[in-house]
Amino acid sequence: MPVRLKKLIGTIVLVVLVIIYALVATMIAVAQLAEAGPLVHLAYFFVGGLLWVLPAMGIISWMNKPPRA
Repeated sequence: MPVRLKKLIGTIVLVVLVIIYALVATMIAVAQLAEAGPLVHLAYFFVGGLLWVLPAMGIISWMNKPPRA
């Protein structure tokens, strides 16, 4: 697969990942944290804000692999 095509696909997948992740994380927060205290909110959004990085690292790693010979 050409490098430019791989980077285009990876970029689109990253944008879709971030949008879907933000919507799901917000829905979980609204549904589960309504009665929780501020420290629980802080912990949830801290962990949730960093958790999307794991799949993003995999996508970026795939994008940066050299093409097959």
